[in-house]
Amino acid sequence: MQEQLKIVKAESPWRIAIRRFAKNRLALIGLIILFLMAIICAFGPFFSPYELNQTDIKNKNLAPNAQYWLGTDKLGRDVLLRVMLAGRISLTVGLVATAISVVIGATLGAVAGFYRRFADTIIMRIADIFLALPTLPILITLGAILSDLKIEPSKRIYFLMLIIGILGWVGLARLVRSQILTLREQEFMQATEALGLRDSRKIFRHLLPNTVPIIIVSATLGVAGAILTESALSFLGLGVVPPTPSWGNMINAANNLIDFRKRPWIWIPPGMCILVTVTAINLIGDGLRDALDPKMKSR
Repeated sequence: MQEQLKIVKAESPWRIAIRRFAKNRLALIGLIILFLMAIICAFGPFFSPYELNQTDIKNKNLAPNAQYWLGTDKLGRDVLLRVMLAGRISLTVGLVATAISVVIGATLGAVAGFYRRFADTIIMRIADIFLALPTLPILITLGAILSDLKIEPSKRIYFLMLIIGILGWVGLARLVRSQILTLREQEFMQATEALGLRDSRKIFRHLLPNTVPIIIVSATLGVAGAILTESALSFLGLGVVPPTPSWGNMINAANNLIDFRKRPWIWIPPGMCILVTVTAINLIGDGLRDALDPKMKSR
């Protein structure tokens, strides 16, 4: 009797990573929380009966009630509406700033790792300079410059995203560079040499796609860092400025002892949003790191 050989279809690495991520309960909880937060901030304001800058002095500093679920601020504005709109700003700043840092960091890291020698030396020395710079003082200085230039709040957001993105590429560039240095010695790269492919094709079609797991994890954690940075600058009055709301400048509204002690509904909701969102993103990042780690495959 002849033995029948069964052909087992190999499971793709991405499918394995998704299955492993789905088994991580904390990561799933973080993903659900972040999804709900994004949905509420994106669509919640459309169902609010109030306007962003609608003031009602008669109803100022009201505690949470049936009409105003999270109360009102010192100008009589609905805190719930402002929290949701602030979430749009804070999440957008985090995502766009991280996207900018990923593009810069991945490109420079790939170029440094592929060409080595002179290019690697120049790029890594620039990275060392960025690492040596005190990030927060620079951000505060640039924020003060934007204030002196009297840039409109709606346009100031774009400058803020650009600044945070430009200052946050170094860590990812180093990670990508180390991966490229290893990958360029693999057999598939010898095949690209034999085929005579251009350097740009080798980098962007063959090397960078193999660093996607590291980029995803770094970007996920970078979003949390960008949100915290924006919140800190806005709290100091150097980031997103009123009347445009962000979680940071909403917390800054409680800048005196009376508001801090007697009107907690003004600063607790945006503070909790920052805490919950950043925690959820970090849980997702940890889950992705474990799911995409090759050392975890044998477990």
